[in-house]
Amino acid sequence: MLCIRPLLKTDQENLWTWLHHSLWDPPPAPLRAPEVLERPDVRLYAEAWGREGDVGVVAEVDDSDVGGCWMRLLKGGAGLAWVDDQTPQLGIALMPAYRQQGYGQTLLMTALHMAREAGYRQVSLTVHPQNPARTLYERSGFDAIGERNGYVLMLARLEPLGVPAPQHGTQLPDVVRH
Repeated sequence: MLCIRPLLKTDQENLWTWLHHSLWDPPPAPLRAPEVLERPDVRLYAEAWGREGDVGVVAEVDDSDVGGCWMRLLKGGAGLAWVDDQTPQLGIALMPAYRQQGYGQTLLMTALHMAREAGYRQVSLTVHPQNPARTLYERSGFDAIGERNGYVLMLARLEPLGVPAPQHGTQLPDVVRH
């Protein structure tokens, strides 16, 4: 059974794993070497998780953490999906055995709901044009707004509090607090 809980500082080790898996390249390319996580332009998405403005959730299946969706506000043009200093950039990953089962959309929609509750008005991401996850992002309210270094730059506009958020066909689970 899928449960969603907040991404905590204590999840830092798992966050590094999920960040690594989120760096998708078209097949037949394998997962990138773990050393990619040492690059400053990659580390900035996960380093010292739990800073002010960080929003994230973890997917648990049968009491095992199987993926995460996280957003971080980066300023001054930092990050591949930078739009402005008020828009957090999103990362998401599920471990391979848990993909294509509907968990990703529930994880993503819950994270967007939490971003909205945190006061964010929009969220950005970049996706490789061949990544099948692009259809997930489009179903979840993201629109392509440009191109950045060969990746599609996408933006989801979030309704302000007090205005019902679109459901996009997904029922949000209760967030389990630990």
